[in-house]
Amino acid sequence: MLKILRIVLSIIIMVLAGYSLISGNHETMPYMMFFMGAMFLVMGIVEIKESRKKMGIISIIVAIFIFYVSVEGFLLK
Repeated sequence: MLKILRIVLSIIIMVLAGYSLISGNHETMPYMMFFMGAMFLVMGIVEIKESRKKMGIISIIVAIFIFYVSVEGFLLK
């Protein structure tokens, strides 16, 4: 289940990044950062489940930081 979610989030991130790169429209950047934070959160949960707690905690901390950046991007828009 988490593997499928990680793949779907990766595809969403790649589509948003490709659209932003091709069109030159950077309005989608906060959305891309939000989905990237969600992907890092899922990766952290997977790492913790696989008994790699240090990498899991680091991934969750990175996810929290990315969520903060994404919310800031939404508010400054």
